Amino acid sequence: MFYEFGPLGYWFFSFCFYFASLRHFVTLFSVFIVTESYIFQGDILVPKTTNKNADPCVVKGCLWPKHGRHVNVPYVISPYYTQEERNIILTALWSLQWTTCIRFVQNSYNTRDFIYFIPLNGCRSNMGRQDGGQYISLARPGCLSHRTVQHEVLHALGFNHEQVRSDRDAYVKILFENIKEDNQFRKVETNNLGTPYDFKSVMQYGKYAFSKNGLPTIVAQFNPNYDWGRATQMSANDIARVNRLYQCSES
Repeated sequence: MFYEFGPLGYWFFSFCFYFASLRHFVTLFSVFIVTESYIFQGDILVPKTTNKNADPCVVKGCLWPKHGRHVNVPYVISPYYTQEERNIILTALWSLQWTTCIRFVQNSYNTRDFIYFIPLNGCRSNMGRQDGGQYISLARPGCLSHRTVQHEVLHALGFNHEQVRSDRDAYVKILFENIKEDNQFRKVETNNLGTPYDFKSVMQYGKYAFSKNGLPTIVAQFNPNYDWGRATQMSANDIARVNRLYQCSES
């Protein structure tokens, strides 16, 4: 096609590509500048204009829309990642596709809602879909692991931490005297989707999370010496929750 138009064809293509890229840059800019957020529970970005948690988010329409049998989630990976780092992110996304009806699709520069993976400070994500786009921060090297990418993506799909779920007191004891900030473990009225408390969940923090003195902050009710928080990937319950929340069994 461009051979037919010669240099003019290449100029036209370059102009269109530049325009699309500029439009996308403006969209990305709005993700970072327009939405001010504070950090809750260590890695959840919460807009300052709201007090969302998992269930109010679901009620307010923060789920990604379903089209037919699948839920399409557009994404962009920052060019600042190396190919090896990109592969870590992509592998984590593919693992969700293999086990659920979530489908991650590369953003086509004209999608309003999308996830932008970028190496900012720390490991951070919004809870559920945000209007106008959102980012997931995966700082190098600490956040670039299979489990961490899955963890942050599950936040973006609408899931909270395991240790803040509504029935947690029957399974764990929070040792507030050892915690840096009490609100990091504030219990949330979550929709547990008929699944049990799961110490093997990729959303479960370790027993020393947010410790101010090196002592445990979370202990199991049935055995204070029980150790957990070492999940390397989503558990069966994590997968079941995604499928139930997004009704993946329904066509």
